[in-house]
Amino acid sequence: MQRRLSDYFIIALKGVAMGAADAVPGVSGGTIAFISGIYEELITTISNINLSLFKTLKNHGFKAFWKQANGNFILALLTGIIISFISFMRLAKYLIEYHPVLIWSFFFGLIVVSIYFVGKQITQWKATTFAALIIGAISAYYITGLPALAGNSHPLYLLFAGAIAICAMILPGISGSFILVILGAYKTLSDAFHDFNLKKIGLFALGAVIGLLSFSRILKWLFNNYKNTTLAVLTGFIFGSLNKVWPWKKTMTVMADQSGEVVYFSTVSNLGTLSVLQKSTDDFESYKTIIENSVFPIEYSEINNHIDPQTLPAIGFMIAGFLTIFILEKIGTRE
Repeated sequence: MQRRLSDYFIIALKGVAMGAADAVPGVSGGTIAFISGIYEELITTISNINLSLFKTLKNHGFKAFWKQANGNFILALLTGIIISFISFMRLAKYLIEYHPVLIWSFFFGLIVVSIYFVGKQITQWKATTFAALIIGAISAYYITGLPALAGNSHPLYLLFAGAIAICAMILPGISGSFILVILGAYKTLSDAFHDFNLKKIGLFALGAVIGLLSFSRILKWLFNNYKNTTLAVLTGFIFGSLNKVWPWKKTMTVMADQSGEVVYFSTVSNLGTLSVLQKSTDDFESYKTIIENSVFPIEYSEINNHIDPQTLPAIGFMIAGFLTIFILEKIGTRE
């Protein structure tokens, strides 16, 4: 595929969008890749990384190796992802802490319209396609409802977390960052990036490489042999993940950071949502959400001393999420 420099700049921007999405627990960079038209090329490129590449390097030189590896594509995309992921983790942390309703509204809108754009690529609907859609939706809904584990920074655990999370990061609808939250490794990794702990970052990266090279081959095979069914499962994944990014939440149980004890949130505060308590006290470390339920804006206001649920601004951010996906899809289609 012959590309100009401007094409690789666009790919890097798509990488920026993927990195920003993957930095947020609940949003998948795979969804962004799919909508922006680079998903199958990404999966194919990754799955083609094998020993034959290094034989090409040995026998034919670096230029042939780079071409076979689709190196320009990977370099442009990874540059965008890495820059965005590292920088956006801090911004995402701030937005989730101080403007949770608005940031989740944006991503809710983004994911809702993604269902349409991924689903419309299914060319044939039959019983197995509908079954795959339902299975994908139920699976994602179940995963996003799992309670988070306690933190774990053991080297082998970080390796394992990297392998599992990267698989989720390339699956539309399943958030790699949210998988890290469930595994109890999100804070460990975000702290490692903040403190530039190269050992922990390196362990996570090694696990990610192992998981990526393995899982991409499975995805490539599925796309080549069961494309409609695979698309249906991915559409279901995206639909099922909506529960996680719904902006208005009621906190059921939390974990005390110091003791690791899981308690009902009602024993901690008379408010109904941990993020509201954290913002009012400016304390985001003492407790972590374990289980939460989605509620309507009216109930969200009632359980939090009748605060403004920000319904109208939230709708505006949802629309902004819609428009973001339309722009990405338009760019992907044009290419």
